[in-house]
Amino acid sequence: MGASTAEGTAALQTIATDALLVKALWADRSQPGLGQLLEHLQAALPGQALRLQAASGIEQAQLYAYLWLEKRTPVGKALVTSLEQQLKKALPQLQDISVSRLEKVFATGGASAGETPVFHYAVEMDPETGWMPELSQWYDTEHMPGLATVPGCVRATRLLNHDHGPLSLACYDLVTQETLGSGPWLAVRGTEWSSRMRPRFTNTIRTMFRSLPARG
Repeated sequence: MGASTAEGTAALQTIATDALLVKALWADRSQPGLGQLLEHLQAALPGQALRLQAASGIEQAQLYAYLWLEKRTPVGKALVTSLEQQLKKALPQLQDISVSRLEKVFATGGASAGETPVFHYAVEMDPETGWMPELSQWYDTEHMPGLATVPGCVRATRLLNHDHGPLSLACYDLVTQETLGSGPWLAVRGTEWSSRMRPRFTNTIRTMFRSLPARG
């Protein structure tokens, strides 16, 4: 299923949501407004204990802010659209704001669980038509569990983005950037199954972020 199909389906239904993802571009990084962002998100989902995990792009002025919900919650498209409009008015220091509902499909602590993550690495992609079942099996049984065992990986998580794709979002909280080029990391990436699956990625986006202090 491609991103356009996922977006069309999500527009018509309520999604079981584990987190909301706010993507934006910084107009002014010196005034991040993350406190205001969290307030708006809390107002949109009253009664939940919420945690905001944010990361700022290293090479580009990107913001990814994940609002982790206390429990999986049905969220409709109307709430997401309304929240986008509110944030655009309230946070002029952020541009091109989008809000997406995320469904968690895999999560595990890493070899460096318990350490403070300094970097956040995200790999987004749409599976080639017909390859979603095997890509999901590869990601969730070999690739992500393997990368989680690499020293320097704090946590590995994969989510489905039901609004502003790409559909699959695999993200890794890391202690150092060098983890990505380490021998153990490259060994996991170099398996035979990985070599068969990676060409089936489309609309691929790979981004390294610097983690910001968590809130909530």
